[in-house]
Amino acid sequence: MRFKQIYLLAFVAILYTSCKKDLGNYTYSPPSSPVIVGIQDVTFSALIGDSLIIKPTVSLADADPLKDLDFEWRILILEDLKEIVFKGYPLRMLYNLGPGERSSTLTVTDKRNGLKYKYPFKVAGTTQFSIGKLVLSLDNGVSKLSFVKPDNVTILSDVYQTLNGASLAANPVQLYYSKPLPYQVLTKEEYWILSNDPSKSGVILDASTLLRKSDFTSQFFLPPATITPGYLEPFLGPVQMGTVPTGVINGKLYVGVQSTAPFAPDYGKFANEQAGDYILSSYFTHGGSFFFGFDTKAKAFVIFGGDGSYLGTNYLVPAVTIFDPKNIGMDNLIYMKAVETGSSYAFFRQDGTTTELKFSLSLNSTDKKIEPESKRIFKGSAMVDADTKWVRNSLNVFYFSSNDKIYRYNPINEEIKVLEAGFGGKKVSMLKISDDDNTLTVGVSGSVYSLDVSVGKNGNITQTINGIPGSPVDILIRK
Repeated sequence: MRFKQIYLLAFVAILYTSCKKDLGNYTYSPPSSPVIVGIQDVTFSALIGDSLIIKPTVSLADADPLKDLDFEWRILILEDLKEIVFKGYPLRMLYNLGPGERSSTLTVTDKRNGLKYKYPFKVAGTTQFSIGKLVLSLDNGVSKLSFVKPDNVTILSDVYQTLNGASLAANPVQLYYSKPLPYQVLTKEEYWILSNDPSKSGVILDASTLLRKSDFTSQFFLPPATITPGYLEPFLGPVQMGTVPTGVINGKLYVGVQSTAPFAPDYGKFANEQAGDYILSSYFTHGGSFFFGFDTKAKAFVIFGGDGSYLGTNYLVPAVTIFDPKNIGMDNLIYMKAVETGSSYAFFRQDGTTTELKFSLSLNSTDKKIEPESKRIFKGSAMVDADTKWVRNSLNVFYFSSNDKIYRYNPINEEIKVLEAGFGGKKVSMLKISDDDNTLTVGVSGSVYSLDVSVGKNGNITQTINGIPGSPVDILIRK
């Protein structure tokens, strides 16, 4: 009996001791975690050839972050399928990884316990040409390309000649921006300078350096003997970007191929023209499942399938009492930008008179239809001349030039109102409207102006850029 009491007391003592030790485990405090501020999901701009320093704020309670933490920086070079690795804090390097956005990761290792913390970020390689304005102009019969820096004061005039040691083709037509979509990570950004010059079709430039890559003929699998550009836009329209162009060349519709991988060299190139007996005006519309344009040969509105196949006048017309879309009777279309829904307008110039046609399109369904709505003499006909420039905003309000004046035209009530901006008697050579409809960009000899045409404004000048050689023809703005 006595032995049993002794064993029982011993067991209680052991149990008490074990519980007391276990109680100590509940008061254990783990090491502090690092706090990294200013890097998670941030995109850092890196000017090529300049220093890149990334120095997020680092804190580590009750410890020294620079002694107790390891820092490893990884930048993905996707085109080479590799990563470059840097150690230490902060990241310091001479950035020479080329233009474009690169996925990157900072891995922080706590040396006290081996725990790792990862912070994704991006590095966007830029050049001096990544932000600013490109202006294509005509100077005494010679094409000039100029670059305006973000301060809108510093201008690199005739920068193409300076960098490439050669002149551009005559008769400049358009600046086209071939900008890859987000998933086209291995595709280079390009500028195309298009010209109506029998001896030179145009050039393709690297968008980061403005150095010539090739002639525009390289955009074709089998280039035509002569190339006369009309107008090009990205496949989904001027608002979207991408490396598949579509548009009018030599009076024919061309659509870039999409049968290869988006990063393949042939992606977006032109194969054959869209076959058919037509001569297409430069003014066309790419809808959800159609192309729409004007055939100057047949003097008729014509349509194409979503793939670009020519359908001609194979559409319905409810009534031809107003005008016949299949036989308009005029061939000098001076402006048109049709829309998929609502009313569209086309302006023709003949014998000194400008005629305005109003119509609606129903081309996304099986029963394709063009419905005439009105035909009248344009109220501003007397102000239109051979050099008049036109743009339309998203609300079907038009702006057109007449010598050194710009007018706003509302076709609903036929109101014509002159804008307040004055250009010292210089003729307007370029009109561009911003995507938000609030800014009108105007070119005159030697200058580019920004006009405020937002609600309640009447085209007051908000910005002036001087020093452009010759008269601007087109402009691209990179922000």
